[in-house]
Amino acid sequence: MTRRDRLGKGLGALLGQYLEPQVDETELRRIRLTDIVPNPLQPRRNFTEAELAELAASIRENGLLQPLVVRPAPDAPDRFELVAGERRYRAIASLGWDDAPALVRDATDDTILVLALVENLQRESLNPLEEAEGYRALTDRFSMSQSDVARAVGKDRSTVSNLLRLLHLPPSVRKFLESGEISMGHARALLAVPDPVKAADLARRAAREGWSVREVERRAAGPAAEGPSRRPGRPPAAIDPVVRALEEALQDALSTRVNVKRGRKGKGVIEITFHGPEDFERVFTLVTGKDASEVVG
Repeated sequence: MTRRDRLGKGLGALLGQYLEPQVDETELRRIRLTDIVPNPLQPRRNFTEAELAELAASIRENGLLQPLVVRPAPDAPDRFELVAGERRYRAIASLGWDDAPALVRDATDDTILVLALVENLQRESLNPLEEAEGYRALTDRFSMSQSDVARAVGKDRSTVSNLLRLLHLPPSVRKFLESGEISMGHARALLAVPDPVKAADLARRAAREGWSVREVERRAAGPAAEGPSRRPGRPPAAIDPVVRALEEALQDALSTRVNVKRGRKGKGVIEITFHGPEDFERVFTLVTGKDASEVVG
């Protein structure tokens, strides 16, 4: 599958000239790096020294294989704003280059916002919160639904929905996710904790003690997760590993706690936890494939 296929037909047509420009040597210009300003709508905030050093080494050895793409800076005559190639720009700057080959293109703010997001998504170089912020920018600026965003960037709707939910995390928890000390699975489990102080404490302990996602889910659920008290000496009922695996798969798909209770003769109950009206609508859409508004009119 090509990059343009992954973008979806609409964005592929819109962004192809930037992500995969047809380079005509006569169009290339040498532009001083000091005359180029970064993309102010770049969703990615963290560029690691290691990846920039690796790219710089490749450019030193092989040259710049793909030019930068810039546009005339809206508020600065004789200067240019990056449209595509932030990593390349930073890498060649670290090599001490005075100028670089670039293509000058007209591009709207909307285009460079989508382009910066998609360019990073194709490289899977955004952390979960940066990706979520990018999706929120798409929904806010273009009034796109989550389904529209999912189609545009070639992701499942549930993936987009789960990432957007991370923006509801308190800042004290988000920093653990941004630093990689906890995973996206841990963070999703902490969405069930309404008290930001408790959520931060759980995140801190999960990072320090190496808790599994399952353990964070159990702690986030509180005493209720322990189930009814049993008589002393009575062993807990054995859990069917197949049922447990399916239960965990449901939790991953719905991004919330799921409890499968099996009764006699193969019957049972599936309990799905939700954390408010919006979360209920999210779960409803994931289960039925319909928006709640379509059903209730």
